[in-house]
This record gives sequence, C-alpha cells and structure tokens, in this order.
Amino acid sequence: MSDPAARRLEGRVAVVTGASRGIGRALARLIAAEGAHVVAVARTVGGLEELDDEIKAAGGSATLAPLDLADMAGIDRLGGAIAERWGRLDGLVANAGMLGVLSPIGHIEAKVFEKTFAVNVTATWRLIRAVDPLLRRSEAGRAVVLSSGAAHSCKAFWSLYAATKAACEALVRSWAHETDTLALRVNSVDPGATRTAMRKQAMPGEDPLTLPTAEDVAARILPLLFTEVTETGGLFNVRENRFTAYQKPA
Repeated sequence: MSDPAARRLEGRVAVVTGASRGIGRALARLIAAEGAHVVAVARTVGGLEELDDEIKAAGGSATLAPLDLADMAGIDRLGGAIAERWGRLDGLVANAGMLGVLSPIGHIEAKVFEKTFAVNVTATWRLIRAVDPLLRRSEAGRAVVLSSGAAHSCKAFWSLYAATKAACEALVRSWAHETDTLALRVNSVDPGATRTAMRKQAMPGEDPLTLPTAEDVAARILPLLFTEVTETGGLFNVRENRFTAYQKPA
C-alpha cells in the first residue's frame, strides 16, 4: 500500500469503469490507496461490494455505481450525479470493455458486431461526453482510456476487437487535441497481455502464470493519473514501458 503520508491523489475524485475485476479493480484499489475517492462502475454488484470492502479495509473510500455501460442514459445520469455531489471530476479510467468474438470478418453476426461497438466505443464516447465538463473543472484533470495492441497489429480473426480499440484511440487523440491548452491530460494505454478473464477467453490454451498480474499492470498505469503528467493524446505501452506521443495535426 502507498505511504499515507505521501498519497499522490489525496482529495481527488476518480471514476473507474469495469471496476469489479481485472485491471479496473486493481486500479480502483491503487487509486483509493493514493487518497482519491473512487467512483467504482461495473455491472456486477457483488464484485463492487467486495471491492468496497477491500478499499475501506485499507482506509480508502468509494462510491459504488452499478451500471451496464450499454445503458447510455445511465452513463448520462452518472455524469449528472457526479456533478451534483462533487461539481468536478479529477480522474477517469475508462477500462470496461468486451472481447466480442474472434472470427473471420464475414462470419461475425451483426448483433455481436453492434453490441461490441456499443460497449467498447459508443459507451466510451458517451462517458467522455458525460464527464468532459467535469474534468475541465479540475485543477489537473487526468483521463486514461484502455486500448490494446490489437488496434495496431490487426491480426487475422481479431478485426472486431481491433476496430473498437482503434476507434477508442482516435477518440482520445481528438479529445486531447481539443483540450491541449487546458490542464486536462488524456491518454490511451496498451496494457499488453495480462492475467485477466478476457485474456483467458481470447487465449484459452495459454498458461496464465506466464503473464503479469492485473495488479502489476495497474501499478504501471497509475502514474498517468498523477498531476505531474504533462503528456496528452499519446499511447503508453505497459509491456515496453514506452510512451508514444502523436504529433498534433496542422
């Protein structure tokens, strides 16, 4: 746990989606340990309650927000509730997502394609739209959107997931260019192969013990939420510990 005397996010408010498991859960715990109040968003109420117990046992605080991100109006209500209670937002971790299906392009069912884009892309845009005004009110708003190496490798059978993550990176880059004169900093993160349920779904024959844990990966992502961050609109590759800054368009 972080040293209570040197907590880097003391007094800040941060939203974490997909907070009931995996990287989102690990990040929520770390953010709370650094002194922030975490608004934990996920579909699974039981997982959120377990997270809340862990955060409180470690001396942190959280607000649970059970929400299916396919509920677009619910995302809007979340933004309104944050505005009413705190009047601002200091941090966002847009982590929730789904794999969809690994399949030849021509074999992807329309309903699966549409649902995957709704959860991975449309909900991310809706979340950004809901909290952008609140992040602008922060003295040092920080946003992190989880991407994937699939967005760039575009391997066979990964077209659906790859396309959704590429779209999210495009949203982040444009958002960063719109806000680069403000205190707000927004970046994408490629966490790399991680020991999560989604990775097991995608690669069932893989030995999970060969992969870094969600806690290890989350610890590398956490600093992007600190006020010292100056980069915006880039992509942080956790596995390679490399930040790619994209040139601002003319």
